[in-house]
Amino acid sequence: MTPSAISPSASPPPSKGETVENTIIPLRKTLTSESAPLAHRFRALFSLKHYASQQPSTPLTQPAIVAIAAAFPSPSALLKHELAYCLGQTKHLEAVPYLKKVLEDKGEDAMCRHEAAEALGALGDEGSLGILKEMRDDAEEVEVVRETCEIAVARIVWEHSGRKKSERLRDSDFASIDPAPSLAQAAHRFSIDELQERLLDTSLTLFERYRAMFALRDLASPPDLPSAIPAVEALASGFSDSSALFRHEIAFVFGQLSHPASLPSLRSTLSNRSEESMVRHEAAEALGSLGDEDGVEDFLRTFLNDPEQVVRESVVVALDMAEFEKKGDKEYAILPEGQGFSPFAKIKG
Repeated sequence: MTPSAISPSASPPPSKGETVENTIIPLRKTLTSESAPLAHRFRALFSLKHYASQQPSTPLTQPAIVAIAAAFPSPSALLKHELAYCLGQTKHLEAVPYLKKVLEDKGEDAMCRHEAAEALGALGDEGSLGILKEMRDDAEEVEVVRETCEIAVARIVWEHSGRKKSERLRDSDFASIDPAPSLAQAAHRFSIDELQERLLDTSLTLFERYRAMFALRDLASPPDLPSAIPAVEALASGFSDSSALFRHEIAFVFGQLSHPASLPSLRSTLSNRSEESMVRHEAAEALGSLGDEDGVEDFLRTFLNDPEQVVRESVVVALDMAEFEKKGDKEYAILPEGQGFSPFAKIKG
């Protein structure tokens, strides 16, 4: 399938009888329980994200945001980075204090701090520019955090600029708030070769290279477009980049697309034990979104005992996703009966 997230503005209000006590609290208990299976916790998280993203807010929105943030003490870096991602997709600035706390915690896993910075960028919070610029310019900061802060600053500036208002963006199949908008359509329409050139051009800022990345993504969806396979192949060339953040974003995009043409590069990335764990983890989850393809589940199972915890946990979640894909279930979540939304904003995001 080609996963997509329902637009928050189109989300239904809470059903009659839904309350914090009977809806949010049970989900929060599952999410924060270290004894609950990781796959169940992820499903609870995506249910909470649904309520936390309501536009306009409902009585369940703020409690859902608080419930998501309540799981940050977990020892699982995979779960915590997903919490940050989901908070960044809510469009509610109530999530900002929780994200800043994670970003500013130098003892926190770099993958979680990176995701918190990216989430602040997704929220477009101008009040976060100070801390983001400070970390962007700190030569002693972890590279993946520094690079993410660079992109987040550029996104927030773009969000509040006249440039955004003047640009004509291509309609996208994806409702996720991306780290950078797709490259604007202009009098000159970029070919796939030109977008690939920009994707790989290290003289450009990461923000501009990300824009080319998301433009290629949009040319690969729906999967039967004539441009889809060439766009996927162009994106796969990004796995050669020197930046782990950049490579992880390529895998992220492949998770969104769920295009079979991405399978060879995703398999290769996950198999590469010398690759950064944040890249391999994203490749594992992307493979989970391709769970209805032959051999994907068996391949994922070979990494259940991987030396890297975040990879092992990602494989557990990916296998759960793969089972969802095989069954053709409508939703990957544990929402009350009758509610529905697409599970992932990035494989979802």
